[in-house]
Amino acid sequence: MQSCEISGDSTDDPLSSGLRRKRQPRIVVIGAGLAGLSAAKALLESGFTDVTILEATDRIGGRVQSVKLGHATFELGATWIHGSHGNPVYHLAEDNGLLEETTDGERSVGRISLYSKNGVAYHLTNNGQRIPKDVVEEFSDLYNEVYNLTQEFFQRGKPVNAESQNSVGVFTRDVVRKRVKADPDDTEAVKRLKLAMIQQYLKVESCESSSHSMDEVSLSEFGEWTEIPGAHHIIPCGFIKIVEILARSIPESVIQLRKPVKCIHWNQSVSKEIERVADHNSDLPEEDKGSNVFVECEDCEFIPADHVIVTVSLGVLKKRHESLFHPRLPEEKVMAIEKLGINTTDKIFLEFEEPFWSSECNSIQFVWEDEAESESLTYPEELWYKKICSFDVLYPPERYGHVLSGWICGEEALIMEKCDDETVAETCTEMLRKFTGNPNIPKPRRILRSSWGSNPNFRGSYSYTQVGSSGADVEKLAKPLPYAESSKTTPMQVMFSGEATHRKYYSTTHGAVLSGQREAAHLIEMYQDLLQ
Repeated sequence: MQSCEISGDSTDDPLSSGLRRKRQPRIVVIGAGLAGLSAAKALLESGFTDVTILEATDRIGGRVQSVKLGHATFELGATWIHGSHGNPVYHLAEDNGLLEETTDGERSVGRISLYSKNGVAYHLTNNGQRIPKDVVEEFSDLYNEVYNLTQEFFQRGKPVNAESQNSVGVFTRDVVRKRVKADPDDTEAVKRLKLAMIQQYLKVESCESSSHSMDEVSLSEFGEWTEIPGAHHIIPCGFIKIVEILARSIPESVIQLRKPVKCIHWNQSVSKEIERVADHNSDLPEEDKGSNVFVECEDCEFIPADHVIVTVSLGVLKKRHESLFHPRLPEEKVMAIEKLGINTTDKIFLEFEEPFWSSECNSIQFVWEDEAESESLTYPEELWYKKICSFDVLYPPERYGHVLSGWICGEEALIMEKCDDETVAETCTEMLRKFTGNPNIPKPRRILRSSWGSNPNFRGSYSYTQVGSSGADVEKLAKPLPYAESSKTTPMQVMFSGEATHRKYYSTTHGAVLSGQREAAHLIEMYQDLLQ
């Protein structure tokens, strides 16, 4: 049996003679994703010397995962830098020359894009027909108009009526349907196509929101998510380069990989137990016995800390918050964790020997005509593939080859993750044959896909404001423990960061980076006299 150990390594520092004598505080960061690395980087650069990052997996980056196949790099996780003006991720990429590796064609349209800005989306039906371009444009204008209305409930404080059930999906489907049916200029056949397109557009929206369905996304809060001005960008050599830049100034000894955490004991909750264990560890300094926080790792090591910054995903908190914290989290924080939403958005990359799509096609959108009057976007397990909303053409082919990138979200993404590569590749090929009307499309030569939902270290892709939640719940999630107003003990023993803790930029990489910097700033302010 493995014996438990209490780490006392941090006391080798000559300043480690007690906080009252101005020793360096011991800070443990849980998670080596963008939030954790950003926090550690800011702390170290400000003069903190006792910082440790505990990472459960065998790599850094968290939900950034770039995979190199041949000469191309594919993003299983974060892909886009959303906006440029004031975006810390954009500035890191620009300052390090990561945005310069592009073709003249991409640069000439004023952005670096994974997909071509030129070309058109092909909206195809399950009967193998392409929906006319003018019908798609008319519907797209209508949908975007209604989408803008969904933003106004938060931004202008408009009241939400009972019919909408405070749901983006219910509201959008209802308003768009009424307008389509009331259009006197459309034939019944065109109306039916447009009604079917509602569900396809909502599937795309669900993938972007990482929700099972837009029915689950709060209408009253939808407009609080804030878009940073400027173009969207990718990093051709891989988003992982941002991770590497953040980690560049962090000593290797700071990051401990394959170090999963079992429980965070805070508010001196295990002092007596620690003292009992310490009886068998004569090397444990006296000051460690009274530490405010002990991080218990799966390998049975106890790491003393003055402050712990928790950066695990909302999905992990939902699954493990009861066992991950001792004592248990305050009811207010538990309610915030339960109210806020997170689900899975997965990608399916298919590589073909030759393109079967035309040169002007930049995406294939799947429109199921039998869904014109559907209310739900939940399918039986054997029909999981109906949740695949589209396949985008990766551009330029000189960089990526002939590759399509498919999108699927929600419970159906979890079913897809359980299937083997052969099954997924065959299912996707059959779909492409069906919708293009081309029975001769060959199976792809290679498949690559993500599995964020079933990965126990993530349990989802990114967060959203679920019906019943609000920005106030994001603030409660970010609030450090113990609550200052109710405790006389050391404040900010346990701190929280990660994309789900940023009220305006949740779901984004810049939200994750800024949240890590935010928590570091709190500690820098607290110890400014010590650091001078």
